[in-house]
Amino acid sequence: MKDAFGTPQSLLILGGTSEIALATARRLVARRTRTVWLAGRPSPALEAAAEQLRDLGADARTVAFDALDSESHEETLGKVFTEGDIDMVLLAFGVLGDQERDEDEPLSAVRVAQTNYTGAVSSGLVCANALKRQGHGSLVVLSSVAGERARRANFIYGSSKAGLDAFAQGLGDALHGSGVHVMVVRPGFVRSKMTAGMKEAPLATTPEAVAEAIEAGLRRRAETVWVPGALRLVMSALRHVPRPVFRKLPV
Repeated sequence: MKDAFGTPQSLLILGGTSEIALATARRLVARRTRTVWLAGRPSPALEAAAEQLRDLGADARTVAFDALDSESHEETLGKVFTEGDIDMVLLAFGVLGDQERDEDEPLSAVRVAQTNYTGAVSSGLVCANALKRQGHGSLVVLSSVAGERARRANFIYGSSKAGLDAFAQGLGDALHGSGVHVMVVRPGFVRSKMTAGMKEAPLATTPEAVAEAIEAGLRRRAETVWVPGALRLVMSALRHVPRPVFRKLPV
């Protein structure tokens, strides 16, 4: 159960090597979180992440999880919940893809869509149903401002995040009153390994800043969190720019 300050005592991360997710885990472990499950493809990086959290005092465990293997999600994630209640699930996996290549290689584009959307739908529903059976818990979904309006530069990734965002919002409505809290997080450009070498966008942020926003959102049981907060206004304006004008913008 969450403590008196709303900090989860147990955490399941889907995408156990995500820089944002691990920054969030470190913040929560520094508070009151004691058990952390890192779900991801078995790798030295996953084990190293778990060891780092153990060094901070957490009981960190790993579980083999593949976002693309939807048929295994119920069994794999179900086993985690049989070990005890989970106070928070952080859905943090995703791939950026390569827009130019993906346009030329449709199967590559499909992989982006399957990872970011269908894999999230499958694992998100499995976790949501488990949290509902518990009668408590938070499901935090890492979306992106890229899903707010499709841009020529990354519409394949953006469309997959748009689908994820809509799914998570609808799921939050479906779970309203069940004791389960769904929070959608919309970061802008995050300085990370995923974006290394890319031209930095305005209002760029860091995994640590996103983690801080997630923690603050949990405390107030927010439904949507923008990182940084100024992006709420920026995207509200861009959403209403006429399409012929939007095509000409350097976004």
